[in-house]
Amino acid sequence: MNRVVLLDISSILPNKLQPRKVFDKAKIEELAQSIAANGLLQPITVRKITENQYELISGERRLTACKYLSMQHIPAIIEQATDEKSAVLSVVENLQRVDLNYFEEAEALQQLIAKWGITQKSLAVRLGKTQSTIANKLRLLKLDESIREILLKEELTERHARALLAVENTAEQLELIRFIAANRLNVEEAEKYIRDKTGGQAKPEKRQIRMMKIKDLRIFFNSVNRAVDIIKAAGINVDACQHENDEYIEYTIKIPKKDAYIKRDEIA
Repeated sequence: MNRVVLLDISSILPNKLQPRKVFDKAKIEELAQSIAANGLLQPITVRKITENQYELISGERRLTACKYLSMQHIPAIIEQATDEKSAVLSVVENLQRVDLNYFEEAEALQQLIAKWGITQKSLAVRLGKTQSTIANKLRLLKLDESIREILLKEELTERHARALLAVENTAEQLELIRFIAANRLNVEEAEKYIRDKTGGQAKPEKRQIRMMKIKDLRIFFNSVNRAVDIIKAAGINVDACQHENDEYIEYTIKIPKKDAYIKRDEIA
């Protein structure tokens, strides 16, 4: 099980495949204030690349906030990860935190496919998504940068973006999105407007029922292991065991009651 160690912040290099392109300065400052008041509750994850250097796998915002506070060291978990595994874990962590915009998500997925030759089907399995979800996100990259800027600036949804894909001409898409943004049309209204403008050629998007299929449980076991490390780092005795038989994978976490509850006379 990986331990939490204290690393020199200057020894940690950014992840070359970091999906998030834009960081909200106000949110970084807010996170920094929380860390200053309460400490860093969740260590970052890195991998060792040389004797004295590490590459970030996950925790870019936490690392940035600690740098903002001029901290010299940061708690970290060192993973044994290949380039491919590091890239996948970085994307998974960011997708789970749902603070990437939908174009950043699509670009991150495209990077994984292009760099590692991962198929859409394989990627869907690794991320616990359907193949059609992956395909729909990748289609967003067909939109011109000027269209993307308006969608994000006006805080329009991913479904607004996909509705525009019914039109191939960028100039027409610009005209449509400017009207949609100016009149604050919801998705259904936007789809109808696009159909009317295109002579009924654009069809409304069929909403899919999402069914998550997880076939690689290592992602979840890794999250549990990290949680256990955090508990141990807080000075609490914890015992975690994983057993597997023909029918089940059993994961047991035991925490002594004397460590689990704060006694009344300790609260002051």
